[in-house]
Amino acid sequence: MQVVRVYTGDDGRSHFEDVEIPLTDNAPIGRISELIPGPGVVFREVGGDYDLDFHNAPRRQFVVNLKGSVDIGVGDGTVRHLGPGDILLAEDTEGEGHTSRAVDGKPRECLFIPVYDDVAL
Repeated sequence: MQVVRVYTGDDGRSHFEDVEIPLTDNAPIGRISELIPGPGVVFREVGGDYDLDFHNAPRRQFVVNLKGSVDIGVGDGTVRHLGPGDILLAEDTEGEGHTSRAVDGKPRECLFIPVYDDVAL
């Protein structure tokens, strides 16, 4: 399963990378990943007017969009549009950070799923 990763490079700037979370066949329930341990889940709603300047992820976490969309930007000017069902792996807890902006003035709902720092992905 593909996710978009935002991380801090050796240059101190945030970058994007597409990463694949491995899935294995587990009949009859389908393809499934290994358990990724973490401390809990956070639910979030934001209005359609949010526009956050550069900031860091507060912790290593998956961000799963449920409703609405977000434009995520990194320091080189690249912007990724993430819509419902898209998953971001936010790992830029230091350095420059990223921007987050509402799309088309619409609110957004998402889940933050923290991942322990020592878990290899």
